[in-house]
Amino acid sequence: MDFNKLAKQYKDELMYNVLPFWLEKSQDLEFGGYFSCLDREGNVYDTDKFVWLQAREVWMFSMLYNKVERREEWLNCAKQGGEFLMKYGHDGNYNWYFSLDRTGKPLVEPYNIFSYTFATMALAQLSLATGDEEYAEVAKKTFDIILSKVNNPKGQWNKLHDGTRPLKGFALPMILCNLALEIEHLLDKDFLEQRINHCIHEVMEVFCRPELGDLIVENVHTDGTLSDSFEGRLINPGHAIEAMWFIMDIGERLNRPELIERAKNVALRMVEYGWDKEYGGIYYFMDRKGHPTQELEWDQKLWWVHIETLISLLKGYQLTKDEKCLEWFKTVHEYTWDHFKDNEYPEWFGYLNRRGEVLLPLKGGKWKGCFHVPRGLYQCWNILEKLS
Repeated sequence: MDFNKLAKQYKDELMYNVLPFWLEKSQDLEFGGYFSCLDREGNVYDTDKFVWLQAREVWMFSMLYNKVERREEWLNCAKQGGEFLMKYGHDGNYNWYFSLDRTGKPLVEPYNIFSYTFATMALAQLSLATGDEEYAEVAKKTFDIILSKVNNPKGQWNKLHDGTRPLKGFALPMILCNLALEIEHLLDKDFLEQRINHCIHEVMEVFCRPELGDLIVENVHTDGTLSDSFEGRLINPGHAIEAMWFIMDIGERLNRPELIERAKNVALRMVEYGWDKEYGGIYYFMDRKGHPTQELEWDQKLWWVHIETLISLLKGYQLTKDEKCLEWFKTVHEYTWDHFKDNEYPEWFGYLNRRGEVLLPLKGGKWKGCFHVPRGLYQCWNILEKLS
């Protein structure tokens, strides 16, 4: 495998295709923040602003400014989005709304914990880019609120009846693995270590189940036992695989090769489990007992699932030299570039049907913004450069 050639492929796609698209098409220079609902050509088809996608774009351009090149246009893009977030994104007490109208008026209440996690990530990275302490302070305050909500992330907006089938989800401990390292510069060393160890335990001991051959489930009872219900049988291969590169990063940071090895093995297990042997690509949702899922979109192929898988497989190979990671990387790389890259217009498609045909030609919407494609291209380019 020509790592040099691949590194150039990922870098060029990021720098000359994907980033210019978001810089030119997404910025709302009248009201601030970003449009995320962009059609195939980059035209705005809806002006609502989703707080977690606003935050992800602030993080993206701050991170690139901090780690790739100190480009003024990247910093300006991040700063204007950050100011919009600070002004309109929360209720005054750093409870972050889910969505706003174009001018910043709240549309949907702060029910979604991921508005908080990505606001924390964004403002922490923006504080590094600008040296502005206010961003760092708001990031720390928001992180404290996240930790206070860990046992009931949706709070008063939780739809489930209390006490009948108490479940906890994989998504929050998974994201906290990444978030803890992202805001390391803002946290006390002992506290950081404690949080990281808790995250490792939750991800690798509670949700990763040896009795299921190391499959990762999306929900368990609050006492850590498996639930035989729609939610309890649910598996999201992409989520599990993405979490494994977070764990590998932690393993590298803590110098724990055994943790890296296990995470790599779980990633391989989840790729093999989630791969559609008939049409190729990775399923969105699966049931661990093979029953029908309640998610009707279960067999769609999604952009982020495949991009996160590329990162995990490359990291797995880089850190353990397991050839199986490289074999799977080649397979997923070919599928991803053949199916998600739009050869006529910039940025990538997000949603394919099971056969790999484009289902929605959008480049951004309520769930897809300036995040997984550019972050994945950046991560893969970085790892491939080191490998070459």
